[in-house]
Parts: sequence; structure tokens; C-alpha cells
Amino acid sequence: MSEAPSPPPLAARRLGLVDYEGTWRGMRDFVEHRRDDTPDEIWLLQHPPVYTRGLNCSMDLLRPSRIPIADTDRGGQITYHGPGQVIAYVLLDIRRRKTGVKRLVDTLEQAVLDLLGEYGIEGKRREKAPGVYVRDRKIAALGIRIRRGCTYHGLSLNVDMDLEPFRNIDPCGYEGLEMTQLRDLGITDSVEEVQERLAACLLERFGEPVVGATVARNRG
Repeated sequence: MSEAPSPPPLAARRLGLVDYEGTWRGMRDFVEHRRDDTPDEIWLLQHPPVYTRGLNCSMDLLRPSRIPIADTDRGGQITYHGPGQVIAYVLLDIRRRKTGVKRLVDTLEQAVLDLLGEYGIEGKRREKAPGVYVRDRKIAALGIRIRRGCTYHGLSLNVDMDLEPFRNIDPCGYEGLEMTQLRDLGITDSVEEVQERLAACLLERFGEPVVGATVARNRG
């Protein structure tokens, strides 16, 4: 009996600074139209300032803001995205990869922990509070959606951004939760440099070759 074929290589795509709504529609379209042999992808990008709320989120802003709010279909509560934050959206066929949601979340968190470790920073997980924390402050958030056995959305990592908008919400639904970022921890690498290192950590954790990995600048 022949073995099942290996999944196609995972492609890491750099999209730059892109609006949230269009990217969200793009992820849903990708999942809706993918086939059994469609390669999995990681989209690496940044968003202009935007608050996003998860599918079952009942929370709102603590005070009025000019920053737009997007109600989306990921899991989780309310969070903020803005320039200087690296986002990795993971579009994976988890059936083909023979994995589940918990293992996927663990893998994403571990990739961030690996990255922090490269910088000599000790990151930690929290029980029943997905994400990565440094000195009790959150540095990376997660939110995943699964449709037809395939995932979209993913993780965000604070690198060098304006953290003030986080004070206008209870981040990820936790009152009083403080945020941090690599810049405040003494890391001076650019957002682009951190993005490349995060991409390498993700590819390695997903068992993909880092040298010679499939890379593209856009989806065109």
C-alpha cells in the first residue's frame, strides 16, 4: 500500500502594510477556493490602525476613538493592530497536516518563544489565556478560525509600535492587561528583520526547510 503524498511546501508571503478588511476577505476567499492540493501559506504583514473583535466578542471600546473597529470571524475578544506589529496569518489544511487546534496554537506560541529566545528574552505561556507574555505583559496575541478543516487568521507580535491604543480596550478580554513590545525590551532590529526571523521560526516549527523556502512578495 503506497504512502499518502507529502503536503506541498509551505509558502511564506510578504504582503507589506495592507488594510484589514481586504486582507480578511482575501483569507476567506483563499480558504473557500482552495483544493486538496493547494499549498498552505503564511501571510506576513502589518495593518494600519484598527481594532478587531472576535466572533463572540461582546466588548467595546472603553472610550471613543477615531480608530476603526472591524467585527471579524476569528476566535478571541478585542485587540488592536497597527504599524510596527508583525502579523502572521496561517492558512493551513490541518486535516492534511494531521494536527488539531490545540497543537496548532502550541506551535504558533512556540515559534514566538523561539524568536524571543534568540534575543535572550524569556517568554511564557498562560493557562487558558492564549498568547505569549514577558514579565506578565503580553507581547503576542493569537486568534484562529477553522473552516472546512482549514485555518486562517493567526498571530500578532508587537515589535516597535504605538501601544497607547491598547489602553482603550481590555486586550483580549482581560481587564488591566498590560502590553509590551520588543523595542521596550531593548531589541533594536527593524520590523522587517523581526518578520524574517519570525518566518524562519514558524517554518522550522512546521517542519519546513528555512533555507530555500518558497517566498513571494505578493499573491499576484
